[in-house]
Amino acid sequence: MYLPDFEYYAPDSIAEACKLLSQFGPRAKVLAGGTDLIAKMKNEVLKPEILISIKKLDQMKKIEYVPGKGVVIGARSTHNDLVNSKVLNEKYLSISEAAHQMAANQVRNAGTVGGNISNAVPSADLPPIFIALNAAVKVTGVKGERSLALEDVFAGPGKTNLTQDEIITEVIIPDQKMTGSNYIKFGLRGAGALAVVGVAVAVQVENNVIKDARVALGAVAATPVRAKKTEEFLKGKKVSDEVLAEAGVIASGECKPISDVRASAEYRTDMVRVFTKRALRAAIDKGHV
Repeated sequence: MYLPDFEYYAPDSIAEACKLLSQFGPRAKVLAGGTDLIAKMKNEVLKPEILISIKKLDQMKKIEYVPGKGVVIGARSTHNDLVNSKVLNEKYLSISEAAHQMAANQVRNAGTVGGNISNAVPSADLPPIFIALNAAVKVTGVKGERSLALEDVFAGPGKTNLTQDEIITEVIIPDQKMTGSNYIKFGLRGAGALAVVGVAVAVQVENNVIKDARVALGAVAATPVRAKKTEEFLKGKKVSDEVLAEAGVIASGECKPISDVRASAEYRTDMVRVFTKRALRAAIDKGHV
């Protein structure tokens, strides 16, 4: 399989990249890691005439803690950057662990955070744990910058609420009171496989009482989804196997999976039940985010 012909631009700034995207419209695509885009071009799923590379924009590779803002992850950070980040390992180990479950090492070395989000693949691993941790994204376009909750980025499979000229530049994980978080997934080949089901949770537990909870589900709807009924059920409950099991049942009723070659809708629904309970137990027992 060969790549089709295309024009290539490598702007020196985010503003220039956005200007080019605006100028060329839907004929252009952003090239970051390229692990998804290049494969789709080879298979003729996508046929962009122009690629706008952001590989020169090293300011988008920082992972740092900013007091008063939270942990800021540059959108060009690779999955292995997340795995190896000292900041994330200290503050949000669940993000590093989620990134480590993705694909093979070669892909993790190239694939980027921004690409994993903006591709809007329902089975992507990072969005659920980001959503569980109340993440926001900074988006830059020709009209300037704006911020939106990460869960509001997605409009459907392969579709986002970003305009043609906008680029995700940062993911911000705000300071929070959560005491534990976790992401678990099931894939057909074990490590590195696409998620058949993914469940991410974050909880605030004090004196064995769940004060707050966020539950995000991946690969079981057209977009990553919050299990809001499950979250409300958990608040104020004492931690017990019975409560966590009931939370799993409620979460299984909040997903809308499809049947495909990897799993039936019924199987995915039941795995949400099982994995929600497991993810909650792990987040509570770990006692760190």
